[in-house]
Amino acid sequence: MKYVCDVCGYVYDPAVGDPDNGVAPGTAFEDLPEDWVCPLCSVGKDSFSPEE
Repeated sequence: MKYVCDVCGYVYDPAVGDPDNGVAPGTAFEDLPEDWVCPLCSVGKDSFSPEE
């Protein structure tokens, strides 16, 4: 499942991960480090919602 940043609209896709910030492809949103932040606007995981 993809997750969308409520602030800027960035979509976290587990199939892609966030390689620029050390998150390998295949990493589930739930498995992201607690200190992971949106690569575009730097808000925390609590500002993301499941994509509908």
